[in-house]
Amino acid sequence: MKAWVLSAGEGTRMRPLTANIPKPLLPVAGKPFLRHVVEALRDGGVSDLTILIGWQAKRVREAFGRGEALGVRIGYAEQAERLGTAHAIGLARDHVDGPFLALNGDIVLTAKTVEGILDLYRKTSAPVVAVAESPNPSQFGVVDLKGGKVVGIEEKPKQPKSNLINAGVYAFTSDVFGLIEKTPKSPRGEYEITDTLRLLLKEGDVYAFRMEEEWIDVGRPWDLLKANEILLRGLKEDIHGEVEKGATLVGPVAIGKGTRVLAGAYVHGPTVIGEDGEIGPNCLIRPATSIGNGCKIGNACEVKNSIIMDGTHVPHLNYVGDSILGERVNLGAGTKIANLRLDERAVRVAVRGKEVDTGLRKLGVIMGDDVKTGINASIDVGTVIGEGTFIGMGAVVRGTIAPRSRIH
Repeated sequence: MKAWVLSAGEGTRMRPLTANIPKPLLPVAGKPFLRHVVEALRDGGVSDLTILIGWQAKRVREAFGRGEALGVRIGYAEQAERLGTAHAIGLARDHVDGPFLALNGDIVLTAKTVEGILDLYRKTSAPVVAVAESPNPSQFGVVDLKGGKVVGIEEKPKQPKSNLINAGVYAFTSDVFGLIEKTPKSPRGEYEITDTLRLLLKEGDVYAFRMEEEWIDVGRPWDLLKANEILLRGLKEDIHGEVEKGATLVGPVAIGKGTRVLAGAYVHGPTVIGEDGEIGPNCLIRPATSIGNGCKIGNACEVKNSIIMDGTHVPHLNYVGDSILGERVNLGAGTKIANLRLDERAVRVAVRGKEVDTGLRKLGVIMGDDVKTGINASIDVGTVIGEGTFIGMGAVVRGTIAPRSRIH
Protein backbone atom coordinates (compact mmCIF):
# COMPACT_ATOMS: atom_id res chain seq x y z
CA MET A 1 0.00 0.00 0.00
CA LYS A 2 1.24 3.49 -0.85
CA ALA A 3 1.14 6.51 1.43
CA TRP A 4 0.05 10.06 0.60
CA VAL A 5 1.62 12.50 3.08
CA LEU A 6 0.16 16.01 3.42
CA SER A 7 2.97 18.51 4.02
CA ALA A 8 2.10 21.48 1.83
CA GLY A 9 1.11 23.99 4.48
CA GLU A 10 3.08 27.18 4.97
CA GLY A 11 3.06 26.78 8.74
CA THR A 12 2.05 30.35 9.50
CA ARG A 13 0.87 29.36 12.98
CA MET A 14 4.41 28.15 13.69
CA ARG A 15 5.99 31.56 13.12
CA PRO A 16 8.66 32.73 13.76
CA LEU A 17 10.14 29.23 13.54
CA THR A 18 8.94 28.81 9.95
CA ALA A 19 10.07 32.23 8.73
CA ASN A 20 13.05 30.54 7.05
CA ILE A 21 12.54 26.82 7.59
CA PRO A 22 9.60 24.91 6.05
CA LYS A 23 7.49 23.25 8.73
CA PRO A 24 8.34 19.65 7.66
CA LEU A 25 12.03 20.38 8.28
CA LEU A 26 11.73 21.84 11.77
CA PRO A 27 14.04 19.79 14.02
CA VAL A 28 12.53 17.51 16.64
CA ALA A 29 14.46 14.87 18.60
CA GLY A 30 17.51 15.40 16.41
CA LYS A 31 15.81 15.05 13.01
CA PRO A 32 13.52 17.01 10.71
CA PHE A 33 9.98 16.33 11.91
CA LEU A 34 8.88 14.81 8.61
CA ARG A 35 11.73 12.30 8.78
CA HIS A 36 10.15 10.77 11.89
CA VAL A 37 6.93 10.32 9.89
CA VAL A 38 8.74 8.72 6.95
CA GLU A 39 10.62 6.33 9.25
CA ALA A 40 7.39 5.34 11.02
CA LEU A 41 5.79 4.53 7.65
CA ARG A 42 8.84 2.52 6.59
CA ASP A 43 9.04 0.57 9.85
CA GLY A 44 5.29 -0.03 9.75
CA GLY A 45 5.46 -1.63 6.30
CA VAL A 46 4.95 1.25 3.85
CA SER A 47 7.98 2.00 1.69
CA ASP A 48 6.36 3.75 -1.29
CA LEU A 49 5.12 7.27 -0.56
CA THR A 50 4.35 10.58 -2.15
CA ILE A 51 4.77 13.81 -0.22
CA LEU A 52 2.44 16.68 -1.07
CA ILE A 53 4.54 19.82 -0.75
CA GLY A 54 4.02 23.55 -1.18
CA TRP A 55 5.94 26.40 0.43
CA GLN A 56 9.72 26.00 0.06
CA ALA A 57 9.10 22.76 -1.80
CA LYS A 58 12.65 22.71 -3.17
CA ARG A 59 14.15 22.47 0.32
CA VAL A 60 11.93 19.51 1.21
CA ARG A 61 12.93 17.74 -2.02
CA GLU A 62 16.60 18.40 -1.30
CA ALA A 63 16.28 17.09 2.26
CA PHE A 64 14.71 13.75 1.33
CA GLY A 65 15.61 13.19 -2.30
CA ARG A 66 14.11 9.99 -3.68
CA GLY A 67 14.31 8.30 -0.29
CA GLU A 68 17.23 5.96 -0.94
CA ALA A 69 19.05 7.01 2.24
CA LEU A 70 15.98 6.07 4.29
CA GLY A 71 15.22 2.83 2.51
CA VAL A 72 12.00 4.07 0.88
CA ARG A 73 10.77 5.40 -2.46
CA ILE A 74 9.63 9.02 -2.32
CA GLY A 75 7.75 10.91 -4.98
CA TYR A 76 6.49 14.49 -4.78
CA ALA A 77 3.45 16.48 -5.80
CA GLU A 78 2.95 20.20 -5.37
CA GLN A 79 -0.26 21.82 -4.21
CA ALA A 80 -0.77 25.16 -5.92
CA GLU A 81 -3.92 26.08 -3.98
CA ARG A 82 -4.64 25.11 -0.40
CA LEU A 83 -8.36 24.42 -0.34
CA GLY A 84 -8.69 22.07 2.61
CA THR A 85 -7.76 18.55 3.63
CA ALA A 86 -10.27 16.82 1.35
CA HIS A 87 -8.91 18.75 -1.62
CA ALA A 88 -5.35 17.80 -0.65
CA ILE A 89 -6.23 14.10 -0.40
CA GLY A 90 -8.11 14.33 -3.70
CA LEU A 91 -4.86 15.28 -5.43
CA ALA A 92 -3.66 11.71 -4.79
CA ARG A 93 -5.91 10.45 -7.60
CA ASP A 94 -3.10 10.59 -10.17
CA HIS A 95 -0.51 9.09 -7.82
CA VAL A 96 -2.14 5.95 -6.42
CA ASP A 97 -3.65 2.97 -8.20
CA GLY A 98 -5.43 1.19 -5.37
CA PRO A 99 -5.97 1.47 -1.63
CA PHE A 100 -3.68 3.97 0.06
CA LEU A 101 -2.82 5.56 3.36
CA ALA A 102 -3.42 9.29 3.64
CA LEU A 103 -2.02 11.17 6.59
CA ASN A 104 -1.19 14.59 7.90
CA GLY A 105 2.56 15.15 7.91
CA ASP A 106 2.51 17.10 11.17
CA ILE A 107 1.40 14.40 13.60
CA VAL A 108 3.47 12.14 15.83
CA LEU A 109 3.20 8.73 14.18
CA THR A 110 4.57 5.33 15.19
CA ALA A 111 5.21 2.15 13.24
CA LYS A 112 2.75 0.40 15.57
CA THR A 113 -0.07 2.66 14.39
CA VAL A 114 0.84 2.12 10.73
CA GLU A 115 0.90 -1.65 11.21
CA GLY A 116 -2.43 -1.59 13.07
CA ILE A 117 -4.22 0.41 10.38
CA LEU A 118 -2.86 -1.80 7.60
CA ASP A 119 -3.88 -4.95 9.46
CA LEU A 120 -7.42 -3.65 10.08
CA TYR A 121 -7.80 -2.67 6.43
CA ARG A 122 -6.66 -6.11 5.27
CA LYS A 123 -9.22 -7.77 7.57
CA THR A 124 -12.15 -5.53 6.58
CA SER A 125 -11.35 -4.26 3.05
CA ALA A 126 -13.13 -1.10 4.21
CA PRO A 127 -11.97 2.45 4.93
CA VAL A 128 -10.19 2.93 8.26
CA VAL A 129 -9.86 6.10 10.35
CA ALA A 130 -7.31 6.35 13.16
CA VAL A 131 -8.78 7.80 16.35
CA ALA A 132 -7.04 8.97 19.50
CA GLU A 133 -8.00 10.23 22.92
CA SER A 134 -7.62 13.97 23.48
CA PRO A 135 -7.94 16.11 26.61
CA ASN A 136 -9.31 18.89 24.40
CA PRO A 137 -11.58 17.14 21.86
CA SER A 138 -13.52 20.30 21.01
CA GLN A 139 -10.48 21.51 19.04
CA PHE A 140 -10.67 18.57 16.61
CA GLY A 141 -13.09 16.35 14.74
CA VAL A 142 -14.86 14.25 17.38
CA VAL A 143 -15.64 10.68 16.36
CA ASP A 144 -18.62 8.62 17.55
CA LEU A 145 -18.00 4.86 17.58
CA LYS A 146 -20.17 1.79 17.87
CA GLY A 147 -18.74 -1.73 17.85
CA GLY A 148 -15.43 -0.57 16.39
CA LYS A 149 -17.10 1.31 13.54
CA VAL A 150 -17.40 5.04 12.98
CA VAL A 151 -21.05 6.08 13.14
CA GLY A 152 -20.63 9.83 13.29
CA ILE A 153 -18.10 12.64 13.20
CA GLU A 154 -18.46 16.30 14.16
CA GLU A 155 -15.90 19.02 13.54
CA LYS A 156 -14.91 21.06 16.63
CA PRO A 157 -18.17 20.66 18.57
CA LYS A 158 -18.80 22.96 21.53
CA GLN A 159 -20.05 20.00 23.55
CA PRO A 160 -18.16 16.87 22.43
CA LYS A 161 -19.92 13.53 22.79
CA SER A 162 -16.62 11.80 23.58
CA ASN A 163 -12.90 12.43 23.91
CA LEU A 164 -12.09 10.42 20.78
CA ILE A 165 -10.87 12.49 17.85
CA ASN A 166 -9.95 12.02 14.24
CA ALA A 167 -6.16 11.49 14.39
CA GLY A 168 -5.45 12.41 10.77
CA VAL A 169 -4.46 8.97 9.43
CA TYR A 170 -6.71 7.08 7.00
CA ALA A 171 -6.80 3.98 4.84
CA PHE A 172 -8.91 4.73 1.77
CA THR A 173 -9.92 2.98 -1.41
CA SER A 174 -10.09 4.86 -4.70
CA ASP A 175 -13.84 5.28 -4.10
CA VAL A 176 -13.02 8.24 -1.87
CA PHE A 177 -12.11 10.39 -4.88
CA GLY A 178 -15.67 10.42 -6.18
CA LEU A 179 -16.94 11.45 -2.76
CA ILE A 180 -14.36 14.22 -2.53
CA GLU A 181 -15.76 15.60 -5.78
CA LYS A 182 -19.19 15.69 -4.12
CA THR A 183 -17.91 17.33 -0.93
CA PRO A 184 -19.26 20.88 -0.59
CA LYS A 185 -17.22 23.80 0.65
CA SER A 186 -17.42 24.39 4.37
CA PRO A 187 -18.31 27.77 5.91
CA ARG A 188 -14.54 28.38 6.03
CA GLY A 189 -14.44 28.09 2.24
CA GLU A 190 -12.52 24.80 2.29
CA TYR A 191 -13.21 21.20 1.37
CA GLU A 192 -13.08 19.39 4.71
CA ILE A 193 -12.24 15.70 5.02
CA THR A 194 -14.77 15.56 7.88
CA ASP A 195 -17.54 16.27 5.36
CA THR A 196 -16.17 13.61 3.00
CA LEU A 197 -16.16 11.08 5.84
CA ARG A 198 -19.84 11.79 6.47
CA LEU A 199 -20.55 10.96 2.84
CA LEU A 200 -18.42 7.84 3.20
CA LEU A 201 -20.49 6.70 6.19
CA LYS A 202 -23.61 6.78 4.01
CA GLU A 203 -21.92 4.47 1.49
CA GLY A 204 -20.95 1.69 3.92
CA ASP A 205 -18.87 0.73 6.93
CA VAL A 206 -15.93 2.82 8.12
CA TYR A 207 -13.76 1.20 10.79
CA ALA A 208 -11.84 2.91 13.57
CA PHE A 209 -8.32 2.06 14.68
CA ARG A 210 -7.75 3.28 18.23
CA MET A 211 -4.22 4.52 18.74
CA GLU A 212 -2.71 3.35 22.01
CA GLU A 213 0.27 5.69 22.11
CA GLU A 214 0.16 9.39 22.90
CA TRP A 215 -0.98 11.47 19.94
CA ILE A 216 -0.18 15.06 19.14
CA ASP A 217 -0.87 17.35 16.22
CA VAL A 218 1.96 19.86 15.84
CA GLY A 219 0.01 23.00 15.06
CA ARG A 220 1.61 25.54 17.42
CA PRO A 221 5.27 26.21 18.20
CA TRP A 222 5.03 24.82 21.72
CA ASP A 223 3.62 21.55 20.33
CA LEU A 224 7.14 20.86 19.07
CA LEU A 225 8.30 20.55 22.67
CA LYS A 226 5.72 17.86 23.43
CA ALA A 227 6.54 16.05 20.19
CA ASN A 228 10.23 16.28 21.07
CA GLU A 229 9.57 14.72 24.47
CA ILE A 230 7.51 11.87 22.99
CA LEU A 231 9.96 11.07 20.19
CA LEU A 232 12.97 11.10 22.52
CA ARG A 233 11.45 8.37 24.70
CA GLY A 234 12.82 5.67 22.45
CA LEU A 235 16.32 7.14 22.24
CA LYS A 236 19.26 4.75 22.53
CA GLU A 237 22.77 5.70 23.62
CA ASP A 238 24.79 6.58 20.52
CA ILE A 239 28.11 8.34 21.09
CA HIS A 240 30.17 9.46 18.08
CA GLY A 241 31.79 12.55 19.60
CA GLU A 242 34.46 13.00 22.26
CA VAL A 243 33.51 12.85 25.94
CA GLU A 244 36.28 14.16 28.18
CA LYS A 245 37.20 12.64 31.50
CA GLY A 246 35.18 14.45 34.14
CA ALA A 247 32.06 14.79 31.99
CA THR A 248 29.00 12.79 33.08
CA LEU A 249 26.35 11.20 30.88
CA VAL A 250 23.26 9.74 32.57
CA GLY A 251 20.55 7.83 30.72
CA PRO A 252 20.23 7.64 26.92
CA VAL A 253 22.33 10.33 25.25
CA ALA A 254 23.19 10.57 21.54
CA ILE A 255 26.16 12.71 20.47
CA GLY A 256 27.14 13.42 16.86
CA LYS A 257 30.61 13.19 15.41
CA GLY A 258 32.91 16.15 15.93
CA THR A 259 31.13 17.26 19.12
CA ARG A 260 33.16 17.61 22.32
CA VAL A 261 31.66 17.23 25.79
CA LEU A 262 34.06 18.94 28.17
CA ALA A 263 34.92 18.20 31.78
CA GLY A 264 32.28 19.18 34.29
CA ALA A 265 29.40 18.87 31.82
CA TYR A 266 26.47 16.83 33.16
CA VAL A 267 24.12 15.56 30.47
CA HIS A 268 20.96 13.77 31.53
CA GLY A 269 19.08 11.84 28.85
CA PRO A 270 17.05 11.42 26.88
CA THR A 271 19.05 14.11 25.12
CA VAL A 272 20.32 14.29 21.56
CA ILE A 273 23.25 16.50 20.53
CA GLY A 274 24.25 17.08 16.91
CA GLU A 275 27.60 17.24 15.16
CA ASP A 276 30.55 19.65 15.51
CA GLY A 277 29.37 21.26 18.73
CA GLU A 278 30.81 21.95 22.15
CA ILE A 279 29.15 21.17 25.47
CA GLY A 280 30.70 22.55 28.65
CA PRO A 281 32.71 22.92 30.67
CA ASN A 282 30.61 22.88 33.84
CA CYS A 283 27.09 22.99 32.41
CA LEU A 284 23.86 21.06 33.00
CA ILE A 285 21.69 19.65 30.26
CA ARG A 286 18.47 18.12 31.54
CA PRO A 287 16.15 15.56 29.90
CA ALA A 288 14.05 15.99 26.76
CA THR A 289 16.54 18.36 25.14
CA SER A 290 17.48 18.37 21.46
CA ILE A 291 20.58 20.32 20.42
CA GLY A 292 21.46 20.81 16.76
CA ASN A 293 24.70 20.87 14.80
CA GLY A 294 27.41 23.42 15.52
CA CYS A 295 25.92 24.48 18.86
CA LYS A 296 27.70 25.70 21.96
CA ILE A 297 26.39 25.20 25.51
CA GLY A 298 29.00 26.83 27.72
CA ASN A 299 30.16 27.40 31.26
CA ALA A 300 27.56 27.67 34.05
CA CYS A 301 24.62 27.20 31.65
CA GLU A 302 21.52 25.09 32.19
CA VAL A 303 19.21 23.83 29.44
CA LYS A 304 16.12 21.65 29.96
CA ASN A 305 13.25 20.36 27.87
CA SER A 306 14.22 22.57 24.94
CA ILE A 307 15.03 22.52 21.24
CA ILE A 308 18.21 24.36 20.28
CA MET A 309 18.61 24.63 16.51
CA ASP A 310 21.75 24.56 14.37
CA GLY A 311 24.52 27.07 14.98
CA THR A 312 23.04 28.50 18.18
CA HIS A 313 25.22 29.51 21.15
CA VAL A 314 24.16 29.45 24.80
CA PRO A 315 27.67 30.23 26.01
CA HIS A 316 27.86 31.95 29.42
CA LEU A 317 25.75 31.93 32.58
CA ASN A 318 22.48 31.28 30.73
CA TYR A 319 19.27 29.48 31.70
CA VAL A 320 17.04 28.06 28.95
CA GLY A 321 14.00 26.03 29.98
CA ASP A 322 10.98 24.76 28.03
CA SER A 323 12.01 26.87 25.05
CA ILE A 324 12.76 26.73 21.34
CA LEU A 325 15.72 28.71 19.99
CA GLY A 326 16.01 29.06 16.21
CA GLU A 327 19.14 28.82 14.11
CA ARG A 328 22.21 31.01 14.71
CA VAL A 329 20.89 32.51 17.95
CA ASN A 330 23.45 33.95 20.36
CA LEU A 331 22.62 34.63 24.00
CA GLY A 332 24.74 37.24 25.77
CA ALA A 333 26.33 36.38 29.12
CA GLY A 334 23.74 36.21 31.87
CA THR A 335 20.68 36.12 29.60
CA LYS A 336 17.94 34.23 31.43
CA ILE A 337 14.65 32.85 30.15
CA ALA A 338 11.76 32.53 32.60
CA ASN A 339 9.51 29.51 32.11
CA LEU A 340 7.09 29.62 35.05
CA ARG A 341 4.56 32.29 36.00
CA LEU A 342 4.76 33.42 39.61
CA ASP A 343 1.10 32.46 40.10
CA GLU A 344 1.84 29.10 38.39
CA ARG A 345 -1.18 29.45 36.08
CA ALA A 346 -1.11 28.24 32.47
CA VAL A 347 1.06 30.29 30.15
CA ARG A 348 -0.74 32.36 27.51
CA VAL A 349 0.84 33.32 24.19
CA ALA A 350 -0.21 35.80 21.51
CA VAL A 351 -0.80 34.11 18.15
CA ARG A 352 -1.94 36.17 15.14
CA GLY A 353 -2.92 38.96 17.47
CA LYS A 354 -5.02 36.75 19.75
CA GLU A 355 -4.04 35.47 23.16
CA VAL A 356 -4.00 31.67 23.30
CA ASP A 357 -4.03 29.52 26.42
CA THR A 358 -1.27 26.97 25.86
CA GLY A 359 -2.46 24.78 28.72
CA LEU A 360 1.17 24.57 29.79
CA ARG A 361 2.34 25.38 33.28
CA LYS A 362 5.88 25.87 31.96
CA LEU A 363 6.84 27.56 28.71
CA GLY A 364 9.81 29.82 28.08
CA VAL A 365 10.52 31.55 24.78
CA ILE A 366 9.78 30.82 21.11
CA MET A 367 12.72 32.52 19.40
CA GLY A 368 13.28 32.89 15.67
CA ASP A 369 16.52 32.63 13.73
CA ASP A 370 19.45 35.07 14.10
CA VAL A 371 18.28 36.62 17.37
CA LYS A 372 21.01 38.14 19.53
CA THR A 373 20.74 39.21 23.17
CA GLY A 374 23.02 41.42 25.25
CA ILE A 375 24.37 40.61 28.69
CA ASN A 376 21.87 40.15 31.51
CA ALA A 377 18.80 40.32 29.27
CA SER A 378 15.68 38.82 30.82
CA ILE A 379 12.95 37.12 28.80
CA ASP A 380 9.53 36.54 30.38
CA VAL A 381 7.40 33.38 30.14
CA GLY A 382 5.58 32.73 26.86
CA THR A 383 7.49 35.36 24.90
CA VAL A 384 7.67 35.11 21.10
CA ILE A 385 10.66 36.83 19.48
CA GLY A 386 10.75 37.30 15.72
CA GLU A 387 13.76 36.47 13.59
CA GLY A 388 16.67 38.88 13.34
CA THR A 389 15.83 40.74 16.54
CA PHE A 390 18.52 42.41 18.70
CA ILE A 391 17.85 42.64 22.44
CA GLY A 392 20.11 45.03 24.32
CA MET A 393 21.94 44.44 27.58
CA GLY A 394 19.75 44.41 30.65
CA ALA A 395 16.55 44.56 28.61
CA VAL A 396 13.37 42.91 29.91
CA VAL A 397 11.32 41.36 27.11
CA ARG A 398 7.78 39.97 27.15
CA GLY A 399 4.87 39.41 24.79
CA THR A 400 5.34 39.21 21.02
CA ILE A 401 8.32 40.94 19.39
CA ALA A 402 8.14 41.65 15.67
CA PRO A 403 10.90 40.37 13.36
CA ARG A 404 14.08 42.46 13.13
CA SER A 405 13.18 44.57 16.15
CA ARG A 406 15.69 46.48 18.28
CA ILE A 407 14.94 46.28 22.02
CA HIS A 408 16.91 48.44 24.46
